[in-house]
This record gives sequence, structure tokens and C-alpha cells, in this order.
Amino acid sequence: MAKWNNRKSQPEQQQVIDLSKPIVVDGTNLIAGRLASNVAKLLRKGNRVSVVNCDKIMMSGKKASIVGEYEEFLKINSIINYKHGPKHPRRPDTVIARMIRGMLPYEDKPSGKTDLSRLRTYIGVPKEVKGLEKIQFEKAMIRHDSSRYTTMAEISRYIGGTNF
Repeated sequence: MAKWNNRKSQPEQQQVIDLSKPIVVDGTNLIAGRLASNVAKLLRKGNRVSVVNCDKIMMSGKKASIVGEYEEFLKINSIINYKHGPKHPRRPDTVIARMIRGMLPYEDKPSGKTDLSRLRTYIGVPKEVKGLEKIQFEKAMIRHDSSRYTTMAEISRYIGGTNF
């Protein structure tokens, strides 16, 4: 009678992560939520991630409803003094960073804070990452023509974003 052995015959190979260079994600024509979830997964694995062209990331839905929802969100602030918070991001790069932070265990575990420290978001392409290879997530690409979507730069202009 054959004896079954539950042990693996070969040792597991661990994935080697090159932490010297960041993974550069080009946000042009990517849907914001899908991009954020994919970047959050990369951060949880221990990679450094830079998201470039945050102003060209798309939001799906009607522009009026997106801007209306964000304006309702902006009304939330302190009863005593607005300077006490919460602080609401208005620039495209900070909005995307906040979306990614929402998909990390930021407040529950200290690992979420270290994950977030490995994230960089940029408007345009800075010279530090210009020579590196840029990737795009196939599942996060827009599926229809771009007239059905709204860019983060356009939304940011409506909600009071500056300096981009």
C-alpha cells in the first residue's frame, strides 16, 4: 500500500523583490478605483510605487454627480473651528493618494502606515522617474470612449484644487 507524503518534494521559491527602483504606474486613461486597488496590492507586497499623471486618471459616472458628491464631502468639518480638520484633498495627486490609503489597513495596523510611506503620487512625470519603465494595469483601463469619463484634473478644478 502506498504511503502518501504531505511534504513538498521541492523547497518553496520566494519571490525576490527589487526595492531599489520603484514600480512606476502611468495613470493615463485608467479608472481611479481600479488603479487604487491594484496599487494597494503592490504596496501590501512591499513594493515602492510611484503613480504618475494623476491628473489624467479617469472617474466613471456623470460629472455633475461626481462633483456634487465631493462637494457634500467637503462640507464635513469641525464644529468648533475648520482648522481642526478633517482636511480634504483637492489636488489630483492627493485625492488619489487618499483613495489608495482607504484601501490599506492604515488605522488598524502599523504595516498600513509603512505601506503608505512607500507610495508617491505625481501630477505629470517628474525627472526622478522619467527614465524608468512605466506600467499600466490592463483591468483598470477605460472600456469606452473617453467622453463618458471625467479626468481628475477637471474634477479638481470644480472643487477648488490649485497648483497643477
